[in-house]
Amino acid sequence: MLADVSIIIPTYNRLWALPRAVESCRALDCNAEIIVVDDGSTDGTWDWLQKQKHVVAIRQDNWGKDCAVNKGFERSCGEFVRFLDSDDWLVVGATERQIAIGRSESADVVVAGYRVSDEINQCERDIAWTSCDDFIAQQLGECDGSHYSAFLFRRSFIENVSHRQEFGPRDDRMFIIEVAMKKPRVAVYDDRPAFVHRHHARERLQFGTGMRAVVTNWQHLNVYKKALTIMEARGELTPRRMSAAVNMLWPLAHRVAYTHPDDACAVARWIYELNPDFRPPETGLLGLLYRQCGFRNTERLLLLRRSFMRRLQPKYVSSRQFLKPLLMRRPQRCGTK
Repeated sequence: MLADVSIIIPTYNRLWALPRAVESCRALDCNAEIIVVDDGSTDGTWDWLQKQKHVVAIRQDNWGKDCAVNKGFERSCGEFVRFLDSDDWLVVGATERQIAIGRSESADVVVAGYRVSDEINQCERDIAWTSCDDFIAQQLGECDGSHYSAFLFRRSFIENVSHRQEFGPRDDRMFIIEVAMKKPRVAVYDDRPAFVHRHHARERLQFGTGMRAVVTNWQHLNVYKKALTIMEARGELTPRRMSAAVNMLWPLAHRVAYTHPDDACAVARWIYELNPDFRPPETGLLGLLYRQCGFRNTERLLLLRRSFMRRLQPKYVSSRQFLKPLLMRRPQRCGTK
């Protein structure tokens, strides 16, 4: 029997969060297929899943999130598909409304905003859908593109769009750009958020440190190289889309400069090739340095400053003195709803 929607949840060692994600799917007032793919968890996730009713549980070796999502998609049979991380959850009533909109407007993608539940700063904030007349430019970075877990995809439209392992933690970014490049019929659900995205202090794929951060930056850069190369070959790489990509490439160049300054300079050169009129968005002294001294020299100065601060901190500031302002800081309140 064809389900109204298939919700695919990849998970790895998140038994602390998974039950809430699953329960939010069970609360749907429609024929929902819940597919959870356990990516080789060692925290009891599989034992818990085997006890769950009305959940399609799939177990694989630890091959990664993209393989887990693809395996879940192969098993799915819904008219629509949603991809949900196991530490997030759905907003009551949103999915049913998105299905209705998708059907009434014959949409390939039903977009929406989302809610951030920030456990670190103990606040919540809603990020509404931003209207934009170029879905590709929006997903490249022209304006806020929402979150792909807020989107409902018509299964038949994305059958040939997989989560690609070569982009690692950035596979969802490549996925939504690739979907946009297929020119979908887009409908908007803008009544309220479609899902809740949890910010927490536990390990998250896209926020690694050390070597993982370096690899993630490289994969993020390759997303844009791949997408822009394909669009250029198709004759679809407009100045507007190039400028949109620059919005994401500039901060990426700065992150790359932390460890690989020469590669970062190559990214900066590419930015000015894409948009010769680009001006660094930074204000104050930093903006002045980028404009007057150039990217390489400014990043050198920033590197010297970081090195100096690292040397200065242990010598003159005790760990207790350094941490005291952080420990005394009250949680930030932001638009609690």
